[in-house]
Amino acid sequence: MKLHLVPARTGFAWFRAGLRTFWRQPLAFVGLFILFIAIVSVVSLIPYLGGVLALALLPAATLGFMAATREAASGKFPMPAILLSAFRAGRQRARAMLVLGLAYAIGLLLLLGLSALADDGQFARMYLFGSPMTAELVNSSAFRNAVWISMALYVPLNMLFWHAPALVHWHDVPPVRSLFFSFVACTRNFWAFALYTLAWSGLSLLVAFGLVLLTALLNQPALLGLAMMPVSLLMGAMFITSIWFTFQDSFVVSETASAEA
Repeated sequence: MKLHLVPARTGFAWFRAGLRTFWRQPLAFVGLFILFIAIVSVVSLIPYLGGVLALALLPAATLGFMAATREAASGKFPMPAILLSAFRAGRQRARAMLVLGLAYAIGLLLLLGLSALADDGQFARMYLFGSPMTAELVNSSAFRNAVWISMALYVPLNMLFWHAPALVHWHDVPPVRSLFFSFVACTRNFWAFALYTLAWSGLSLLVAFGLVLLTALLNQPALLGLAMMPVSLLMGAMFITSIWFTFQDSFVVSETASAEA
């Protein structure tokens, strides 16, 4: 396995591949996304440790969606059990994925801890425990600073974990090395990822503008609130479908390794 450098235009190809694959099996991916949210919500209800456990499940869930995308891209229907792919590849890889999940949870908690220095933890409490967002809170400069700090720190954290679940699961890369390889791959293919991010951001803004325009034309402002949840689920499912393609093009592997499940 070695890093594969791609031109910037590949980022838009990832975006298109995600959309194309999603619309091959839209009900399957929306169903998987809803199931994932339901699982995370239930786990979050566990007293004291629920929030941390929910965060720790995210790398394994990402891997599950990548496996589902592989299935759909090859013409198969991804079944719900595919979300458990990370824990069905043997004890060693399952343990490595749990280590990765714990590292992600710790990293995100540290990130939120640093943001708490700006606003006494108001943003962190909202993120972890669902504290209500009030107009007073949004207008607070301390809260906005905490949000900007979190966003700035989340970028390198995301780069560390972007490819890591796939490297651990399909190529048996140790968790620490997978984080390093993931960060290097995202850095070296920066412009492709930049275009990929811009494409998804542009689509999100276009969809949001379309909803606002539609509700204004129909003079039904309540429709906006009703439509936001299903549209957000749809956008989330489409986006997560595209992650597999970013990994597939960022590394060159042997045919034997590529065939492993």
